[in-house]
Amino acid sequence: MIPFAVIFDMDGVIVDSNPYHKISLRQFCEQHGYGLSDEDLLNKIYGRTNNDWIKNLFGDLAKERILELGEEKEALFRDLYKNEIHSLAGLEDFLKELEAQKIPKAIGTSAPRSNVDFVLAATQLGKYFTTILDQSDVEQGKPNPEIYLKVAARMGFAPLQCIVFEDSLSGVEAAQRAGAKVVGVTTTHSKEELAHTDFVIDDFLNLDPQTLFDNVFKKE
Repeated sequence: MIPFAVIFDMDGVIVDSNPYHKISLRQFCEQHGYGLSDEDLLNKIYGRTNNDWIKNLFGDLAKERILELGEEKEALFRDLYKNEIHSLAGLEDFLKELEAQKIPKAIGTSAPRSNVDFVLAATQLGKYFTTILDQSDVEQGKPNPEIYLKVAARMGFAPLQCIVFEDSLSGVEAAQRAGAKVVGVTTTHSKEELAHTDFVIDDFLNLDPQTLFDNVFKKE
């Protein structure tokens, strides 16, 4: 295998958290007088930073107010999810195999750091990642490729040497625009909707580094 690095989105990849985000978003929006359809969630919110979707919903606000509203919504999410959280099936075993083969691993997420800390503490997976970038590390959220370009640079790899695990369409677009290979994870979208990625999985069961490499780079 040629050297490569693996980058994980968080929501919908490390944990299947989007059902809980959906509930908390609906509660948050209703409290502020907005109604959101499933289509709105998929097209305007999932995979985006709080900075982006809050502006889409509320219009231009001061940065401090955006942060305040974002944390209000995330606190709702964490309270709903705290007793249900677990990592995606097979993920820790897959991370152990990557670790054993010294394949670098990183997280590139649109989530705020408070949620990253919450997820990694609850799943106890923080020890596998030395590089973690979140919404505070970028000016432009997904589908802009900024986060994946920055993660790749931080790891010392060219984007084309990176394999990104993504569940959202905006995240897939961001990774592809960065020049990375992309594995679609079917927690949020169907296999058909993710057919434009390099490889599609439901979870990490039966996945190992060699299988990943063969499926992602098989056309080269």
